[in-house]
Amino acid sequence: MDVGITIQRAYEKQHPWVDLSAIGFCYVIDFATMGQINRQTQRKRRVRRRLDMVYPLVSGTLPKSQSWPASPGAAAAPPVPACACPQCLLVMSVKATVSAAGPGTATLQPRKAPPAPPPAPKAPVPAPGAKAPDGAAVVRGSLKPLAAQGGRRQAASTPALSSAGSAASPPGAGTSKVSRPSLGTLNRSHLQRLAIAQSRVLIASGVPTVPVKNLTGSSPVNPALAGITGILMSAAGLPVCLTRPPKLVLHPPPVSKSEIQSIPGISHTCRKTTKKQAKKGKTPEEVLKKYLQKVRHPPDEDCTICMERLSAPSGYKGPQPAVKPDLVGKLVKCGHVFHLHCLVAMYNNGNKDGSLQCPTCKTIYGVKTGTQPPGKMEYHIIPHALPGHSDCKTIRIIYNIPPGVQGPEHPNPGKSFTARGFPRHCYLPDSEKGRKVLKLLLVAWDRRLIFAIGTSSTTGESDTVIWNEIHHKTEFGSNLTGHGYPDINYLDNVLAELAAQGITEESLVQEKD
Repeated sequence: MDVGITIQRAYEKQHPWVDLSAIGFCYVIDFATMGQINRQTQRKRRVRRRLDMVYPLVSGTLPKSQSWPASPGAAAAPPVPACACPQCLLVMSVKATVSAAGPGTATLQPRKAPPAPPPAPKAPVPAPGAKAPDGAAVVRGSLKPLAAQGGRRQAASTPALSSAGSAASPPGAGTSKVSRPSLGTLNRSHLQRLAIAQSRVLIASGVPTVPVKNLTGSSPVNPALAGITGILMSAAGLPVCLTRPPKLVLHPPPVSKSEIQSIPGISHTCRKTTKKQAKKGKTPEEVLKKYLQKVRHPPDEDCTICMERLSAPSGYKGPQPAVKPDLVGKLVKCGHVFHLHCLVAMYNNGNKDGSLQCPTCKTIYGVKTGTQPPGKMEYHIIPHALPGHSDCKTIRIIYNIPPGVQGPEHPNPGKSFTARGFPRHCYLPDSEKGRKVLKLLLVAWDRRLIFAIGTSSTTGESDTVIWNEIHHKTEFGSNLTGHGYPDINYLDNVLAELAAQGITEESLVQEKD
């Protein structure tokens, strides 16, 4: 907003351009071409003036920027209150350092021959083999071509180097006699200490870090890219802080068979599923009779299935069930009203397992089952703790579903389906609530609700095994993808997802019966 106010003031005064150097940005805004010009790289970008923005959002006055025509006699405006964001703090610190260092310490100039140092009794002795301090003349290793290309310009590389150069210069020295150290005059250990100190300052000030892989590894490719990235970002005036990225920890440390334990209160350590056929002998009309009450006088509202008025016949145009299209029924538990014709059609298009789910409030009638392909589920305790659950061991679940052919309940019967990423390892804390979640997951597995066949949301592959709205934690020691620990709300969230599938503590009693 401060930059916007500065540009707007120059625009209202009908100046052809405005220089933003006075407020910490090396750009010139050309109002004739509506372009932004970088004074260092001469790169041009388009600028647009918007009238739909809330303006202004700050109060106070700004430092006077240089614009045409210049008004040298105008009094200097009082400074604006400093912004507290990290970028503004960094810009202001650089400006303060440059101002304290004196003229010529951070401006780009044509390369000149290094002047002879003034005679002094306590002049510092250069290291053996070191040359005269030149902005980019002395470099090492693979950066020689870059140094030769960038040797035409001379600038202070960092605020720390600028202040060091100004401290070593005699008071009142001009631009042509400023002696500044360069990166080439520092040995490797000095450069490392300087980089570490600058990184700590940037991290402490809230500057976002740039994670770089293999920064200290044996391969020279990634460290080289990291160095080039740092050079380019520094040249653009951006803060750089190279850090190591966090590691993805999918699996626990190796566990021997003797360390694996069964889960108390749960029999066996493995469970298999096969295709369960729907119960035969009952028509859809007979199934719905258990959950519906006939309504003689329909309310004056729409059926949420066909979107026709309940007082009018059903608008369903598919295969006609053996029910009159004008009959209306009310579900017993939730009380929502639909055409019987629409409910029978919806049931025929589902799993036909004897259950019904209200399309309005998702209340489940009967026992809901899914279309999960045949597979195996293993579960046991391993002697390692999850992040955030250091007081208990870990329950490991291993799902394994092989590829096969789709059945009549699947989207494309007779067509083969794939099973990517199996076996899949999932983790729960071995706590009271974690064991409760495991017992309910076993019910969901028996009812074929954990997996389904469909289109993967991550790869876009169709006719493949996918998760079925019950989230699992597949990262053991990290949470980079959102599927790991620590996550204090996960157990409560998965209990809610299981309840949405009709699986609660009452389901455990039903399974025992």
